[in-house]
Amino acid sequence: MMRIQAPPLYNRYLPADAKSVEIVLVSPRNPLNIGAAARAMANFGFQNLTVVAPYEPHWREAQSAVGAETLLQNAKRTESLAEAVAGCTLVVGTGTLTYRKAEQKVVALPALAPMVQQELGRGGRVALVFGPEKHGLTREDLSWCNMLVEIPTDPHQPSMNLGQAVAVCLYELASRAFPGPGDPPAGSPAQTSEAGLGEQPAAALSGHLDLLAGLIEETMAAAGYSPRSMQAANRHDLRLLLRRLAPSERDTRRILGLFRRILWRLQRSNRKE
Repeated sequence: MMRIQAPPLYNRYLPADAKSVEIVLVSPRNPLNIGAAARAMANFGFQNLTVVAPYEPHWREAQSAVGAETLLQNAKRTESLAEAVAGCTLVVGTGTLTYRKAEQKVVALPALAPMVQQELGRGGRVALVFGPEKHGLTREDLSWCNMLVEIPTDPHQPSMNLGQAVAVCLYELASRAFPGPGDPPAGSPAQTSEAGLGEQPAAALSGHLDLLAGLIEETMAAAGYSPRSMQAANRHDLRLLLRRLAPSERDTRRILGLFRRILWRLQRSNRKE
């Protein structure tokens, strides 16, 4: 009896396992663009889609998700970007610098793959975040991002269709961050040494950084650090600062313990007064 073998993948770059990469669409307006993004994910082997506060309620019915209907039906829906990326250790915003001044590290798209590879190699989870079609990610959105990856476009037409932007970024990751047949696995000594990357402790989850930022803000309020009118600006700056510092999960727990003790002392002192 002749055995029928499955045909080989036409593209050796398709990742065998991209379960630790989350694609996040923030407030998309057009369901067709959501479907196109899901189709691009299916093309390059990515499975995890989160849609944050979509404009249209019937986005799961997008007809543009050809071959990715199941992926679209299984997509998560959240009301905030903070919730969408809470379980991730590396959050990457996407966009162009034409109309914004970045407050975090900026990397060119081709340079992103080694960073993703390193994060996955040490057991982390990566979120790739895309903004709404009209204006992209806001300054507030980007405060949850560790870095901004710039998609190279012509300055005369800097904006890109959402589905196309997802496809370009995922092709770049699939072709560079994931090994092909015969290549060493992502995060292996051969690849990390080639990229100049050594072993590093696990990074803190984005949700734990938010927990720490909230505790620091509460401590600042108890100490009378700044007027109430500055609280929103302080909150924004704290999110950015913690992501620039990139503490490990262990260090984050230690700092949480430190600020809990300081806050307890301040509250106790205030009660006595």
